[in-house]
Formats: sequence, C-alpha cells, structure tokens
Amino acid sequence: MPAAQRLITREDLIPDAEFAKVRKARRAALLPMKRVRRIDLGPFCSFYFECFDTMLFQIQEMLLIEKGGEAQIADELAAYNPLIPQGRELVATVMFEIEDEVRRAVILAKLGGVEDLLFLQVGPDKIYAVPEGDVERTRDDGKTSSVHFLHFPLTGEHVAVFRNPGVQVMVGCDHEHYAHMAVLNPATRAELARDFA
Repeated sequence: MPAAQRLITREDLIPDAEFAKVRKARRAALLPMKRVRRIDLGPFCSFYFECFDTMLFQIQEMLLIEKGGEAQIADELAAYNPLIPQGRELVATVMFEIEDEVRRAVILAKLGGVEDLLFLQVGPDKIYAVPEGDVERTRDDGKTSSVHFLHFPLTGEHVAVFRNPGVQVMVGCDHEHYAHMAVLNPATRAELARDFA
C-alpha cells in the first residue's frame, strides 16, 4: 500500500485463513521498516512510529487471534485507523518497557503526566504530544500507563525542516523523573518523512 494511504477499509483486509498463511512472511517483510520506526528514549521508553502498514498488520493480527469474525472488524478499524498519520503529523505508540513488575510499578508511579511532556523537536521547535482521543493516561493516584498513543501535529514549516538533513530532529521528554532526548538518525527520518502528505 502507498505510504500516503490514510485509512484502512474492510476491502484492505483478507480472510483470517488467508492471513494465517502469509502472516510469517508479512511480519518478516514489515520488520526492517518497524526497526527504523522505533526510537529508544532513555532506559525504559520506546517510540514506535505507526503508519498504514503497521496498523493494517495489527488489525489482521487482532482478527486472527481474537476470532471475532465480521462483527469484530468495525471495532478494530475504529481503534486503529486513528493511529495512521494524516499527512501533517507523526503518530507513535510510546511504551515504558520494564520487565520487573515491582520496579515497573515504582517507576510508573513517578511518571504521572508524562504523556503531556513527550515531544518531537524539529530544529528549535518542540512539538508536544497530543494523546489519542485526549484520553488521560495518568490515574488519580499519579501513576501513568505503560502505553500511550500520541499524535505530533506539524505545520508545513515543520515538515520542510524535518526533511532538511542539515537540521537535527529529536524525540524527548521533559518530565522531571525522565528527562531524556534521542536524535533521529537519517534512515529513521527518511522513513518517517513518508508519513507526510
């Protein structure tokens, strides 16, 4: 599918039995792209930048695993279509990946509000994340979720700067308990630039 495709429809999906036959090959074909779309930030956080292809595979996986059939399709399309970039944005699933359960609980308890402090820096400008559906991912007790779905809305000027290899682009976090930045390498920038209209 072209990178510019912005919406998955029922017609894009193949039957579960057919997907099961090509699942392994599709996963292998998607892996190189997914690698360059992943940015690690600090010791526990990873940005997984989404696109049409990653969301199409995710929907097919959910349908195959959960076996909800035709009745499940509308819900999966509604859940994952909003995570496809719409031409002037980047969209990321951001995960705090901490294996030890006790350590994870302690760290996430200190990161309340982190979803509002994650950003994409394009040249001198910081573009702060907008949570998907404006869903609050921090509980009343101050503990944040380990998974966040975030949009980074860009202006036309930001897109032009993003495409300029002479200007640095980074992801970062301004949270007092998780202040980190990571520079996007040229391969990642080239891949993510495909998400722009």
